[in-house]
Amino acid sequence: MTLRLYDSATRDVREFTPLRPGHVSVYLCGATVQGVPHIGHVRSGIAFDVLRRWLAYKGFDVAFVRNVTDIDDKILRKAAENERPWWEWAATHEREFNWAYHQLGVLPPSAEPRATGFITQMVEYMERLIERGHAYASDGNVYFDVLSLPEYGSLSGHRLDDVHQGESVGTGKRDARDFTLWKSAKPDEPSWPTPWGRGRPGWHLECSAMATSLLGPEFDIHCGGMDLVFPHHENELAQSHGAGDPFARYWLHNGWVTMGGEKMSKSLGNVVAIPAMLQRFRAVELRYYLGSAHYRSMLEYSEHAVEDAARAYRGLESFVQRTVSRVGAVPVGEVPAEFAAALDDDLGVPAALAQIHGTVKTGNIALENGDHATALESASSVRAMLDILGVDPLTEHWADGDSDTDMTDALDVLVRAELDRRTTARAEKNWAVADEVRDRLARAGIDVIDTPDGPQWSLAEKKDNPEASR
Repeated sequence: MTLRLYDSATRDVREFTPLRPGHVSVYLCGATVQGVPHIGHVRSGIAFDVLRRWLAYKGFDVAFVRNVTDIDDKILRKAAENERPWWEWAATHEREFNWAYHQLGVLPPSAEPRATGFITQMVEYMERLIERGHAYASDGNVYFDVLSLPEYGSLSGHRLDDVHQGESVGTGKRDARDFTLWKSAKPDEPSWPTPWGRGRPGWHLECSAMATSLLGPEFDIHCGGMDLVFPHHENELAQSHGAGDPFARYWLHNGWVTMGGEKMSKSLGNVVAIPAMLQRFRAVELRYYLGSAHYRSMLEYSEHAVEDAARAYRGLESFVQRTVSRVGAVPVGEVPAEFAAALDDDLGVPAALAQIHGTVKTGNIALENGDHATALESASSVRAMLDILGVDPLTEHWADGDSDTDMTDALDVLVRAELDRRTTARAEKNWAVADEVRDRLARAGIDVIDTPDGPQWSLAEKKDNPEASR
């Protein structure tokens, strides 16, 4: 089945055909590094990491660019409030975002440009726009003339009469609907020289300059959160077309993480920071939760929902690990046709997860029946599918050097000793000792299952257990 993606520009699911055979170019609007990342910030990183992994699995060479906005009104304001240099504030929180992406298993981008590194390209872009009659300079500012581009509003569906850019008031605008490409210098703010005076870039200009500088005037896919459709992506599209660049061929937008029906936002105070979440859940469980819904749907946050997702993931993880324990090494296999069809249908992760859980059910039955061949085939397939979703428990990122894995290995030695004692007691018909071992393991949160291959153990689901705390 050919990959089909929902294109926000056409408002339809379209067959994906890359600009160059065998190669896909992707630009993702990354973070404005103004503070500690919360789970709403990283949803786009996870959603489009799945896209990238799926494209690579299908044999494409993927150039994936994710930018960093390191100069912005919010960054300047928060740095000033905290009496820190703006560049140091931005760099500190850029590291926080990269830490969060790494913790959640998001592949590093092919390139990660910072806005401040592309000032020259931005100046050249403005010169092209002015020459083509789509921009003008006034009082040291440079503005895009919205009325000069008849197609303006095509991406978002906004009518010109309804356009409000949400910008602070600038001087010299011909029309209130025009948006800022370049801001004239203010006292004590960073600035760069241009033909129109010193100043700093507008947000929208940054992404057009970075995307086209690295991926070319036309590239395959532009990604970002649906909150960016207007004004950010609408204005990117307008200035790029105004400069004569075809720009993105497909536009993909992910839904928000919501809390109480509202978009998760620092301005609303309803955010859950990544470091705080990772104190309560493993990173792989948090990633599984954030990536479990369809990328275009809203994801309503609750701790109960994360707990459910973590429990579901542990079931998948347990199957793979028990197969390794009973059968031996589990190589990464091939994905089933049903899984491939789900992802080819606009990255249908919920349907893909249903296929994973079905395969795990088959594998668990095979393990219980001693059918190691079927169990191994199922586990190999599950690994392949989970790897595309970025949560294969046996990959180096989640397994090697992981303290949880080290602890599990140590615990296995102790539990195995108890199980051997229980097996001996049962063989000698010493039921009192056998029951004592079973009950002690149960109080410690260890489930024991007797199988044709001998007793197997797993951690019980977390629940309030007064006995376990004594």
